[in-house]
Amino acid sequence: MEVISQVTLFIVSLIANMFSAFSGGGAGLFQLPALIFFSLSFSTALATHKIASVALGIGATLRHWRESHLDRQFSLFILVAGLPGVVFGALLILNIEDRHAEIALGLLTAGLGLFSVLNKTLGVVNNPKRRNRQGYLLGGLGLFFIGVLNGSLTSGTGLFVTLWLVTWFGLDYKRAVAYTLVLVGLFWNGVGAITLGLQTPVKWSYLPALLLGSLIGGYAGAHLSIVANNKIIKRVFEVATLIIGIKLMIG
Repeated sequence: MEVISQVTLFIVSLIANMFSAFSGGGAGLFQLPALIFFSLSFSTALATHKIASVALGIGATLRHWRESHLDRQFSLFILVAGLPGVVFGALLILNIEDRHAEIALGLLTAGLGLFSVLNKTLGVVNNPKRRNRQGYLLGGLGLFFIGVLNGSLTSGTGLFVTLWLVTWFGLDYKRAVAYTLVLVGLFWNGVGAITLGLQTPVKWSYLPALLLGSLIGGYAGAHLSIVANNKIIKRVFEVATLIIGIKLMIG
């Protein structure tokens, strides 16, 4: 049974993280419920998922390293704005009832997908904007709030970062997904994993299969996002947000 469990977790992790790395988020939609299905408490499943999801960032970073167009100063801004929110959210989730928040998050996620569907040209062309003091201030507040969601509920919040970078800062989907995979997948999730791991038990025996699936899936998904055009990434993003939003609402 242990071998079957490990193989199942590897397959779930591989598919979830490949999908996530291509669309810019959403691994928690599949991976977190799978861990709960294996009789883990929500907090233990969340901490275990967070640690495993760091491998997604590693796999994606390995693929984006040679072809990335990430701006170092803008990357630092995303980290500085979002990481405090991640820590706050990770501390908060262990002390509150999460069901109502999940429903609200589901409505917002589905709404983001519909917003992208209705805006046909959104994220198709890279058109940087709001790169002034006020733009960075409000954009940073948005990233902080998304960081809180990332540290607490985790499912689909990478998609929030992707769409925020597209709508507020004018990035195309390809660039926005790259920022999300590297900075959220590796750094935000890493800080969230440490914060949660220090407060709640982790199912260490499940991590080898999860980490391997996340690493391979992250690399493969990042490769697909690099070779695909923005219109395809946009469509996959929209499907992901709608599916995740509905899943969060129905539980």
